[in-house]
Amino acid sequence: MLDFDTIAKKCNLFDETDVEAVINNIAALDEEYSKEDLVEIYNYILTVSKNPDILSDVVRFADRFRFKSTLNVLIDLLLEKNETADAVVNEKFVNLRAMCAKAIANYKDTSAVTPLLYCLNNKDEHYRVRLACADALGKIGDKYAVAPLIDVVKDENEKSVYLRESAASALGLLGDMRAIDPLVSILETKQGLMNKFTFLKERVIEALTKLRLDDNERVFQALKSSLDDESAQVRINAIEALMESSHPKAAEAIRACLDDKDEEVRKNALIALYNIQGRDILDEVISLPTYVESLKEEAKYMIEEYEND
Repeated sequence: MLDFDTIAKKCNLFDETDVEAVINNIAALDEEYSKEDLVEIYNYILTVSKNPDILSDVVRFADRFRFKSTLNVLIDLLLEKNETADAVVNEKFVNLRAMCAKAIANYKDTSAVTPLLYCLNNKDEHYRVRLACADALGKIGDKYAVAPLIDVVKDENEKSVYLRESAASALGLLGDMRAIDPLVSILETKQGLMNKFTFLKERVIEALTKLRLDDNERVFQALKSSLDDESAQVRINAIEALMESSHPKAAEAIRACLDDKDEEVRKNALIALYNIQGRDILDEVISLPTYVESLKEEAKYMIEEYEND
């Protein structure tokens, strides 16, 4: 039977004057106790300590073992706000709770979905905690989370665009076809109206790529339209998504990007077409005067790198 009072004294657990020494003392317990005992000790500390620095390190220590008993303690920490008058301490607790959500995801346990959704759906919750919960829901993979994540993606009044990005990424991981319409709707939004949502569009395209909707014409048209987006990175993501599809007109759509104003977009278009069509596209780029010199050089490099082995 573990004597937690003795262990707490040995670690100087409640000594606020030297937090680093406390953390080092807790880390040193590895040399004295078994894995099972360490889990019990960590659970005890996570329950009684009120110091976010100590708690953060213990969450990291406990994540090595991932016992089910620790999952319940992590969920309790996630749901506990611990607001104080000290802004710095509050910020540390936000980071701690976000860390708890990430650790919870590692368990892949569907019993954690409800508390994660509770935090995700609470618009008064700190956005970083909600972000971590969205990511965790995607990693756990429970389809019960699909509808709430779709609601976040669709919510144009959501204050945090980053949260919508994380929700889109989570939907890609979940792979549920119900996500198609809300994801495509974001890509179909008129150019110029959503400049601040560039990263959201990137995440949406990545999510659609994971869904592998090769025979969905609406998805293809949305990706094709994204090749004209103001953001070069959105155009690059759309090229990669079209390359991964088996749509019969994918290569034709990508080909237009060989004349893109951005060098990286042109390069990615060439790589995509090479993956689809093979050597012929490289020879074409090199031989025709219509292509810019930098693209010709890239084609020559690809021949040397991939074709002359």
